[in-house]
Amino acid sequence: MIYTVTFSPTLDYVVSVDHFRTGAINRTASEVVFPGGKGVNVSLVLHNLGYITTTLGFIAGFTGIEIKRLLRMNGIESNFIEVPRGMSRINMKIRSDVETAINGQGPEITKQDLGTLFSRLRFLIDGDTIVLAGYIPQSLPSDMYEQVLEFLKGRNLRVIVDAEGKLLTGTLRYHPWLIKPNAEELGGIFGVEVQSREEVIPYAEKLQDMGAKNVLVSLGGEGAVLLAEDGTIYSSDALKGKVVNTVGAGDSMIAGFLAGFLDSGGDYEEAFKKGLCAGAAKAFNLSMTTKKEINFLMRTTEFHIEKIHR
Repeated sequence: MIYTVTFSPTLDYVVSVDHFRTGAINRTASEVVFPGGKGVNVSLVLHNLGYITTTLGFIAGFTGIEIKRLLRMNGIESNFIEVPRGMSRINMKIRSDVETAINGQGPEITKQDLGTLFSRLRFLIDGDTIVLAGYIPQSLPSDMYEQVLEFLKGRNLRVIVDAEGKLLTGTLRYHPWLIKPNAEELGGIFGVEVQSREEVIPYAEKLQDMGAKNVLVSLGGEGAVLLAEDGTIYSSDALKGKVVNTVGAGDSMIAGFLAGFLDSGGDYEEAFKKGLCAGAAKAFNLSMTTKKEINFLMRTTEFHIEKIHR
């Protein structure tokens, strides 16, 4: 079973506004609402690729009810914990001459609520996959991911972590199977600016030395780099296409990589290709990635992947 954990799921409200102006009434040219949060996004793409997942996390208020309803409409099994204080986030994305985001705070989560989450994590068994991804509400401790992995220690799980800064690096002693920082996040960890795939490699190697098994780094229009557990480095430029909305592209890349790895029986190059296609398919569309779009890119893309054997 694949489990995704999103501590603060969202309703993503994405609007297009012609020439957005502050201090004025703006009317939308288009709008769409869908369930979000990094782990939720991973579940949605994996479901589209034929994999069953269970989403875990915390919801509250009328927005939490809507998140659960929309996921059910999309065929996603959720096992969210409903908390009484506050409401689930609404994250607003304004697409105009420049892209603007306004993100909500989310509900208050107590120690008792966390106890309920840990009681549900007890059901994970050897061979399961768990994805820890995204924002941690202020009401939770900053080492929340570490606490989860400490609780699960000793089980043979495939752990995927997508987070920033210390939230990510704190998990490395638990040897996650995959981490996926982007170039900015990678540079932030080491206090440097990373602009090219070549510059990524030494810092990704440091993350492997710190405990990560596979390190997948996305660089937007510059492509991506994978440092695989078997010692191979894969580097590729970005797929060609018109970028419409990058929100969720990294989450789609994770889902595509995992699906490609499982589909191919553990082939890292195939996993890397599918991750590239899934990320691109999301960036090229306003809505969530579909299997048809990913498979089309897999069939029609002429990949230029450089492989380096260490």
